[in-house]
Amino acid sequence: MSYFNEIYNDPELSARAKQVLVYLHDRVNRDGECWYAIGTMAKDLSLSRSTIKRALAELIRQGRVKKRMRFRENGGCTSNQYRLL
Repeated sequence: MSYFNEIYNDPELSARAKQVLVYLHDRVNRDGECWYAIGTMAKDLSLSRSTIKRALAELIRQGRVKKRMRFRENGGCTSNQYRLL
């Protein structure tokens, strides 16, 4: 079964989580990591920021994505890093 069929056929994933997971999968680097901002994902997927946050929380809870906070040199927050598992 292909990776995408596995996603599409997973009854435990909501439609929004599937959409965000496919988006992340399409944008990961060789190490399975990407760091798109929630606002960017929301704009690209035509979803609200809240919907993106709920989808990411669901994917993290289900162990499909790992989130790591990233910081600027001055200590300010920047986009999170997401790793597909």
